Amino acid sequence: MADMTGKVVVITGATSGIGFVAAERLAQMGARMVLIARDRTRGEDTLQRLRQAGPKAAHSAHYADLATIAEMKRVAAEISAAEPDIDVLINNAGALFSTRQLTPDGLERTFATNHMSYFVVTLGLADRLRATPGARVVNTSSDAHSRGRLDLDDLQSAKNYRGFPVYGLSKLLNILFTRELARRWRDTGVTANSLHPGFVATRFGDSSGGIFQRIIGPAKKLFAISPEKGAETIIYLASSDEVRNHSGEYFYQCRALNPKKAAQDDDAARRLWEESARLAGM
Repeated sequence: MADMTGKVVVITGATSGIGFVAAERLAQMGARMVLIARDRTRGEDTLQRLRQAGPKAAHSAHYADLATIAEMKRVAAEISAAEPDIDVLINNAGALFSTRQLTPDGLERTFATNHMSYFVVTLGLADRLRATPGARVVNTSSDAHSRGRLDLDDLQSAKNYRGFPVYGLSKLLNILFTRELARRWRDTGVTANSLHPGFVATRFGDSSGGIFQRIIGPAKKLFAISPEKGAETIIYLASSDEVRNHSGEYFYQCRALNPKKAAQDDDAARRLWEESARLAGM
């Protein structure tokens, strides 16, 4: 188990599932955890558990709705003001919606939550990450990216919305973002990698509605791995010395793999970055 004493780890989606397991394990390894959470009650409960796991570190939480660009920017600015150094950023928050919903920014909610939050929070913390030697960005994607179909003229899925394919698209965007981030930041000392945690038995999708919540989710969870197993690759990418020089890669079970062909399209990754920056006003 790596020694993370003195390291500062910012993480989204850590109040349940693989995010919580990763946060708890990293706290046990000595890291000081900085949570970005939406629900204050669950955030405070998570903090209490992290303080038990890593009592020597002053863990903290910031609260924001990561479906809203203004909130993404605000929370990133708050953390930048509070943390001179950030060793690891783990973008792990995600959601699946059975029906198409729009955020106050006019963005499709899956796209906003699962992709734009990664983009905006990462860029909002860029100065702190670049100022920290050996900093890392870890983005939770999924093998579901293989079901995503990228149409850069319809990133908001206005033409044809189906919950799980749109979720798959968001996971494809996670990998493309990671590749372009690694390319743009290759001379900064910051690495960026994405991962597939496996199909994990968590509360993910429990409130998505539709057929996923009623039938598919419960059925698949019969064959799912534990959150502890699913969190292993997040912990590995956040802490292992073995990957300190790896960037722009996609991991599963702590090994680098090639994602599907669409996730290796560097021109699409560049165009996605440009469109995301336009939407975010960054």
